[in-house]
Amino acid sequence: MFRRRESVPFSFVADADRFRSNVTPPPRRRPSASQLASRSLVGLTLIAGFAGSLLFGLPALDTDSTRSHSQTSEASQHR
Repeated sequence: MFRRRESVPFSFVADADRFRSNVTPPPRRRPSASQLASRSLVGLTLIAGFAGSLLFGLPALDTDSTRSHSQTSEASQHR
């Protein structure tokens, strides 16, 4: 009688749990100073862009109704 240990349709899937590789991946290379500087410069540029858009965008989103929004020209004031 043939008896299965697991209910797996393919035997290689069951064997994959037991497979261990003896090959180690190569160690990661450390980024150079110029790479670190460029990454930090890109990060600072993005942060400055978000801060600038927030700085210039908040007055446009202000819903304060105490300000006068009437537009009058100088020519109509001196009649």
